[in-house]
Amino acid sequence: MLSGNAESDRRRKRRRRRIQAIVVYTAIAIGLAWFFESQATTTMIFVRHAEKALIPVDDPGLSPEGQVRAAELARQLADADVVAGIDVIYSTPYRRTMETAQPVSDALAIPINTYNPDDDDEETVDGMVRAHKGKIILVVGHSNTLPALIAALGASKNVPPIAEMEYDNLYLVSIPWFGKTKTIRVRYGEPYTGRPAKDHAAPVMTRQVTDSPGEDR
Repeated sequence: MLSGNAESDRRRKRRRRRIQAIVVYTAIAIGLAWFFESQATTTMIFVRHAEKALIPVDDPGLSPEGQVRAAELARQLADADVVAGIDVIYSTPYRRTMETAQPVSDALAIPINTYNPDDDDEETVDGMVRAHKGKIILVVGHSNTLPALIAALGASKNVPPIAEMEYDNLYLVSIPWFGKTKTIRVRYGEPYTGRPAKDHAAPVMTRQVTDSPGEDR
């Protein structure tokens, strides 16, 4: 009788040990999965707003050419990831940037977050990465702000100046949890030729358009 009880106790102890081992291994697996997910590579996509209209001068929306480019941006980015595409969208609060981001927002049914281009560049991009680590982030900005934002990530500090009529740049910045941040520039939509588009062929006195912080933002 005692021998039977002892054997039963041993079996119960073995079962408990197996259950404990399973629980420990499961906890380790979940912890590792969480760690690698939280440390996954973050991808940031930077684009300048598309071609803008001539009026109103203070806060123009997109021109017909710009609307075409914004639609092409949405077509390119809606399937940027095989699972869900862009995860987060950021735009400055101006009509031309918001209208550039809107087709992507509509295609993926995700909201547009705004950021202030006058804030500190490093704090701006660090905040985006911390809030959306491991995600794909689209940032719509301006020709005079994008190079500094990219440089603030520790990526390329030699992004060429963006010309006034140059709207076809798309910068892909890969930020791994370990290793070097990398930047790739590609082109999309109607290519930049160095010549003004028809919509910008008005006399200089009526355009008043530059990419200085106070005017083309």
